Amino acid sequence: MNGRNSPRVNGLERIPRPFIIGVAGGTASGKSSVCSKIMDQLGQAGVEHRQRQVVIISQDAFYKNLTPEQDARAKRGEFNFDHPDAFDFEAMTKALKDIAAGKTVQIPEYDYVNNCRRDDGMQVHPVDVVLFEGILVFYFKELREMFHMKLFVDTDPDTRLSRRVLRDIQERGRSLEKILHQYTSLVKPAFEEFCLPTKKYADVIIPRGADNTVAIDLIVQHIQELLRPTKGGKRTRHNSDSFVGRPH
Repeated sequence: MNGRNSPRVNGLERIPRPFIIGVAGGTASGKSSVCSKIMDQLGQAGVEHRQRQVVIISQDAFYKNLTPEQDARAKRGEFNFDHPDAFDFEAMTKALKDIAAGKTVQIPEYDYVNNCRRDDGMQVHPVDVVLFEGILVFYFKELREMFHMKLFVDTDPDTRLSRRVLRDIQERGRSLEKILHQYTSLVKPAFEEFCLPTKKYADVIIPRGADNTVAIDLIVQHIQELLRPTKGGKRTRHNSDSFVGRPH
């Protein structure tokens, strides 16, 4: 599934609906903040779920349920949540395929305290644009090929570490010692092995994350073009190659 292979109408390429955007980047790089700013600028943040044209889905929702032994390791900061094996690839791919097919899909919510998925997550109704964000959304080839646009949020390591420390202490009740041990022994090596190499697949690289208002404004303008109905109510593809670049 790729935007370049969309059917043509009157010589113009139809916009795939939904238009699926992958947003990758290291832990605490600002992926969620970038997606939230995009939603906010599109006027979608306060819209009821059934009425939204744009939706954000986090790859974190598809972490596998941990066994008791894995859970014990996680509580000691010794389980690698940044490894591809930590994700339920089949469930993640099926959910995105169902969304691409226009189905209503139930997205689970991951409980970071108890290290398990909860079914009472978010229900995704048919939408025009999907922002699918996560550290390894470009790592899996089948998943990567479903994106019509790929963004990589590129934030320096010191900033990412400081954000992760604050987040894990405030939101997940973890100690500084465990956070730093997990970061140096698991998170940083996994980023360098699995996440950073996928940067090459990005169409747009966003330095400084959500602080890069120029890049976010450009992305929002492009999405607005995608959502704008053309004559006769048909959406037709503009030349997306004009947007492929690396704003700084």
